[in-house]
Amino acid sequence: MSMINNAGKNAFGQIAPKFAQLSDEVLFSDIWQRSELPARERSLITVAALVALNRKEQLSFHLPFALENGVSREELTETITHLAFYAGWPVAATALQVLATLQAN
Repeated sequence: MSMINNAGKNAFGQIAPKFAQLSDEVLFSDIWQRSELPARERSLITVAALVALNRKEQLSFHLPFALENGVSREELTETITHLAFYAGWPVAATALQVLATLQAN
């Protein structure tokens, strides 16, 4: 889970220190670490929510994080394809574009 070390501070520390602190201490150090749900599943749930809500900017962080948590590219593609029928074709197309840019890097 190396991507989450100081993720809030790195992203928001200069503009919103309290938001950064809450992200690091509550979201990533508490919620993401709870044993009731493995990080891999948390990543799939998070990606699904971000796709459905069309949160392209956050997908740029959470798609690589999902890969780090053991979700394969094929599983991410299948998840996004599945969501096209529940969340909408345009949001799925946008998410696939974000995934494609990650694959190119």
